[in-house]
Amino acid sequence: MPRSGAEARSRLKQAALELYRENGFDKTTTAEIAARAGVTERTFFRHFPDKREVLFDGEADLREDLTKSVAEAPEGLAPLEILLRAFRKAGRIMERNLPFAEPRRDLIAATPTLRERNLAKAATLAEALAEALRQRGVEDRLAGLAAHAGWATFHHATQAWISDPTRELDDYLTEAFADLRTLGAEVRAAKSPPAS
Repeated sequence: MPRSGAEARSRLKQAALELYRENGFDKTTTAEIAARAGVTERTFFRHFPDKREVLFDGEADLREDLTKSVAEAPEGLAPLEILLRAFRKAGRIMERNLPFAEPRRDLIAATPTLRERNLAKAATLAEALAEALRQRGVEDRLAGLAAHAGWATFHHATQAWISDPTRELDDYLTEAFADLRTLGAEVRAAKSPPAS
């Protein structure tokens, strides 16, 4: 039996990941996860409200870290620069979880209920970031757009990094945000009247 709550939680996550990969998410029960982890099913439910949440563990901590980083960013930065700084800090945590990230991504992609949960979590995170930007005085419409575009860019960068972790996540973030700025410049250029 695990000696601590953190150890039990870690073993439950590992057991769930193994079973989901072996049997599929839908065919795996919480009782099987608990048994594989060497704990009771009651212990499972002390740590996770349902079997989906095993794959989303740490989301509340990520949201807190990101919004705190936005709040503490230096004055004078543009909204996307504030978000990039926050995502870089969060990326350091993600790099420690790489062995969990790839199988998690594949499971979510293969399971409709997990894709739905992932989209809901992403929307919640983006809205939390938008609110953090509003608290800094960013206009409502721009805060929402920056947060959702920034989150999509972060997601794009992390997926590229999971597929090829031979480079640092920070490199992918830098590239993805540079691409986002390029797209914005293209839109501005397309709206400009031709020179006479």
